[in-house]
Amino acid sequence: MKVNSNFDNLVPNYLFAEIAKRVNDYHKANPEKDIIRLGIGDVTLPLAPIVIEAMKKGADDLAAKETFKGYPDYEGYAFVREAVSGYYKSFGVSVDADEVLISDGAKSDCGNICDIFDKDNTVLVTDPVYPVYVDSNIMAGRKIIYADCNKSNNFKAMPDSSVHADIIYLCSPNNPTGAAYTADELKAWIDYAIKNDAIILYDCAYEAFITEDVPRSIFAVEGARQCAIEFCSLSKTAGFTGTRCGYTVIPKELERDGHNIYKLWYRRQATKFNGVSWPVQCAAAAVFSEEGQRQIRVNLEYYKENARIIAQALDELGIYYTGGKNSPYIWLECPKGLKSWEFFDLLLEKANVVGTPGAGFGKNGEGFFRLTSFGDRDKTIEAVKRIKELLSE
Repeated sequence: MKVNSNFDNLVPNYLFAEIAKRVNDYHKANPEKDIIRLGIGDVTLPLAPIVIEAMKKGADDLAAKETFKGYPDYEGYAFVREAVSGYYKSFGVSVDADEVLISDGAKSDCGNICDIFDKDNTVLVTDPVYPVYVDSNIMAGRKIIYADCNKSNNFKAMPDSSVHADIIYLCSPNNPTGAAYTADELKAWIDYAIKNDAIILYDCAYEAFITEDVPRSIFAVEGARQCAIEFCSLSKTAGFTGTRCGYTVIPKELERDGHNIYKLWYRRQATKFNGVSWPVQCAAAAVFSEEGQRQIRVNLEYYKENARIIAQALDELGIYYTGGKNSPYIWLECPKGLKSWEFFDLLLEKANVVGTPGAGFGKNGEGFFRLTSFGDRDKTIEAVKRIKELLSE
């Protein structure tokens, strides 16, 4: 018996597990310290009232024989897929309900989608990168190449015509950097993918935070239906981080290597995934109602204001950063030439504030640091105060 030796190629600890260990060790040694966490991108506000009511009703349905639901459809219930389709239409993008597949979140699908692709495909990711894109393909034994994101390109890598890739991961607005591609920039990636007969795996989990004139879906850009799969999640849009619900969009006409991509993914899901529960799908549909959209925007505006507060402090300190406008993440350059983990330790020990070291997102993340706007307002204000006092010394 042998285990998958590709796991030996992973970094020993998942980034956020290492952060948790360091914070827990510090807390045990200093139990009196008030630690403020602006690291992991977990929401803190409760679910919208309309979502809770829909979830309760869905749970009540399970208490009566007449309304009981067992295994859901593998692609999700039709009324939820139609709600997602209507949501796309609200910002001018045409996606049919039968091109939508309901899942337990974008993270799962971003990692699992490559089950349908051969292990000999070359994967391109931008660096810094959300670790799931890299780790899931390392586990599968694929070759991974990197497109550099840095200050010189405002952390938005563009395609290199001299490089070939078969699978391309793009995230916009980006995690961790908060940078968002314009329509023209996405068109360049689409043209590159079509030329290389590649597929773009497009993670738009943070599209609800967009405030500027950038696409909320890759399918808003010409040519995307020929080469793209899109993943989105209600985790940040509507606070479903613990509830778990997302969706993947695959154009029905998308084909590669003589195979229909939608049918391959459906076959994979039918084998390895039993769908999202009835109460959660009821709650998800409520998000896309007119009242649901109004209610979730209240929470979104709360987080956007937190981002503005953090960004304003960095402006006052003269620190370079990206994000904060179209994203809940603020990606800042570590002051005084500090490395990422050095700045992590400094903030933890001197300001009792937790963030995420950029080095954990790839080589181009060294010397940078991620803060999130998902915290409590008062704690965010206090954290900013502590950071300003520390860095003004």
